[in-house]
Amino acid sequence: GAKAQQKRERAGKNAPKEGKSSLKINEQAKNIQCSVCKQTFLITTRQPALEEHASNRHSKTLEVCFPTFVKA
Repeated sequence: GAKAQQKRERAGKNAPKEGKSSLKINEQAKNIQCSVCKQTFLITTRQPALEEHASNRHSKTLEVCFPTFVKA
């Protein structure tokens, strides 16, 4: 009855107002783009993964698909 209703109201006050989704942040962090197929990759993507994409998808080199990629 009343106790349960009070409990629900108290729980509602402490509930998070907004979701904690990181989808928007992840989309913004995708700044490496393949110049052939325009697929985007996260900024944290390492060179071997990009080389694999270039050779497997397009049979090309890293430099052809990702001309702006700078090895960190």
